[in-house]
Amino acid sequence: MAQFFEIHPKNPQLRLIHRAVDIIRNGGIIVYPTDSSYAIACHIGDKQALDKIRRIRQLDDKHDFTLVCKDLTQVSMFTKINNDAYRLIKALTPGPFTFILDATREVPRRLQHPKKKTIGIRIPDHPVAQLLVQELGEPLYSSTLMLAGDSDALTDPYDIRGKLEHELELVIDAGIIESEQTTMIEFSKNGTEIIRQGKGIALMLD
Repeated sequence: MAQFFEIHPKNPQLRLIHRAVDIIRNGGIIVYPTDSSYAIACHIGDKQALDKIRRIRQLDDKHDFTLVCKDLTQVSMFTKINNDAYRLIKALTPGPFTFILDATREVPRRLQHPKKKTIGIRIPDHPVAQLLVQELGEPLYSSTLMLAGDSDALTDPYDIRGKLEHELELVIDAGIIESEQTTMIEFSKNGTEIIRQGKGIALMLD
């Protein structure tokens, strides 16, 4: 049965953030708010929790997983980031962007794209998400909370609890969040490409 924390979206209660971090560290799966939608997340090193998120979302092996990071220093530990990518990510974050980069050895193989060996990274512009990864001290494995057959992420935390309370350890309620896809930017040896235009506006690709 999932716990349910009402956390203020602009001034998060630190005691509740600490309780959420403890749940993550103990193998729990949580739902939390980002600047584009609610997302489902767990500890980066917890294979059992990762497999459960795959099952909940019915993801195949072509899905690009996402690490939510607190800053560029953390991003550079888990991705091969060149100067151009660094400058662009610094200019666009925090914000509703997902960046696809080559993964380093710090990223578990099961999180990498099976062929391209890439990983998605995010630095979302939401106080709750930012404080979670800050207090956790490491990236959070995360995926948009979109269930199989749906075209949008779930928006209402009470609806989320009703549908998934037996699959999760925690739902963080930060109010209704209307779902919008992040803008996805891929960095590769062929250059920089917007592969999905979403909420984030990227104007500086040259």
